[in-house]
Amino acid sequence: MVAVDCQGQRRGVAMLWKYKNEFPIRSYSLNHIDAVVNVQGWSCFRLTGIYGEPNRTRRRVTWDLIRHLARDNNLPWCLIGNMNNVLGQVDKRGGRMYPTWLIQGFQTVLEECELADMDMQGYPYTWERGRGTEKWVEIRLDRAIVSKEWMETFQDAKLTNLEVSTSDHCPIFLEPMIEKITLSTKRFWFENAWLREPMCKKIVEETWERKQSGLFHDKLKSCSKSLAGWGQEITDNFKRRIAHSNKIIRTTRGRRDDLSVKQFQEESKKLTEVLTQQEVFWK
Repeated sequence: MVAVDCQGQRRGVAMLWKYKNEFPIRSYSLNHIDAVVNVQGWSCFRLTGIYGEPNRTRRRVTWDLIRHLARDNNLPWCLIGNMNNVLGQVDKRGGRMYPTWLIQGFQTVLEECELADMDMQGYPYTWERGRGTEKWVEIRLDRAIVSKEWMETFQDAKLTNLEVSTSDHCPIFLEPMIEKITLSTKRFWFENAWLREPMCKKIVEETWERKQSGLFHDKLKSCSKSLAGWGQEITDNFKRRIAHSNKIIRTTRGRRDDLSVKQFQEESKKLTEVLTQQEVFWK
């Protein structure tokens, strides 16, 4: 991991990776981390995490940083993060019109550096403020911009808005290459994620008391069977439960009537709990 701590209310930047030799760092600052991705089986490419200047009067600092980084580039290049800028009025919903000079300035940088904005699947906005009020604003501040060489190298790459977060920003997920994952059959294990469900304790208590033999291993075996059947709905169906919540969230997210706002907030809480269970499960 490499991290640059925040200063005051400015948010810091960080990058994490799995294997030491896969991610040599080239440079970093308060607003960027620049590295080379060298993963076995992939074409080598350059990855730069960006946090754009939040102060509009200093936005040119971010643009100049991108220009500076572009001068030293001989690899397929991807920049990703919170750019704190939009590329058009279509990237904003609610509130005042986005300043034209900021849009044109960002567009000029991408043109000069021969970079293109990646299409993003899912909800079109990644940041919001004032949900359910007259001052509700949604903007696409987070994006990935790539060189022509990067796009040609990773033709099946996909950028997705994961949409739900406890932050005011949605996380975005970039997949340079889509890999198929095969799940293998496994034996019974007790999952800590079950402890977040009130039914878990009840099932154990009822099964333990119902087993008449009184032998510990018999009670344990009986509990295992009961938990395995019930727990499959909890831990083996994260994908289905997340998809169900996401469907409701996507349906209600852009609506501004009181009922839709309430449904969105309630389903977001449910999804947060499912994601927490999933995190505990994988941990």
